[in-house]
Amino acid sequence: MAGHSKWANIKHRKGAQDKKKAKEFTRAIKDISVAVKEGGGPDPETNPTLRNAIANAKGINMPKDNIQRAIKKASGDDADDYQTVTFEGYGPNGVAIFVECTTDNTNRTVASVRSIFTKNGGSLGKNGSIDYLFEKKGVFVIEREKVEQNLEDLELELIEGGATEIEVEDDLIHIYTEFTDFGAMSSKLEELNIATKNAAVHQIPLNTIQLEKEDALKILNLIDKFEDDDDVKNVYHNLAISEELMQAYQEQE
Repeated sequence: MAGHSKWANIKHRKGAQDKKKAKEFTRAIKDISVAVKEGGGPDPETNPTLRNAIANAKGINMPKDNIQRAIKKASGDDADDYQTVTFEGYGPNGVAIFVECTTDNTNRTVASVRSIFTKNGGSLGKNGSIDYLFEKKGVFVIEREKVEQNLEDLELELIEGGATEIEVEDDLIHIYTEFTDFGAMSSKLEELNIATKNAAVHQIPLNTIQLEKEDALKILNLIDKFEDDDDVKNVYHNLAISEELMQAYQEQE
């Protein structure tokens, strides 16, 4: 089992969003809507993208009725027309930032993302400008208490399913796969009857930038501004996150 260096770069976002349950639900509903429209219809048995969106909604404790209403609305003639758009740019001190959005108004989202970059010492770049700094990885989060196997046996099963790295942090297990093995790992976890708390494709930084505390806090606060935007789904960056930095970040709130 490896350490938790990769997860440390995205867990800050998870903690921030846990305080904003309503926004978590809104984003889950958008994911369900996109999955129904682009993944193959309203039946999760035949639509693996929708099946994953439902599992993620359950992972944030969205009520079953809310999930069913979201599927029904996404299947109707009055369904919202959401699409996924991404933006790439730099924050202060050369920190690369990748912003993923789900929106029904691209012009609004572009204007908002550009404004957040420019008002906080950053700059919006062209798509593809920071691709080389990240790699797409499947990231699966499961709760240890819901796993019956011991960790050694589980690790062997997960490697068979395509896991390239497994990290244990507190009561959670984080499983990484190549982007192309996301579906295979989903199937393996279903075979093992293990429910995921979250499963998604993330942009993992190949290398990280370490800054002094004051400069690093500016980056985390910039990321918070992005995440406060209703259209923003995920924010990825290559700032190095340490326990000391997270403590300072939490203390300022």
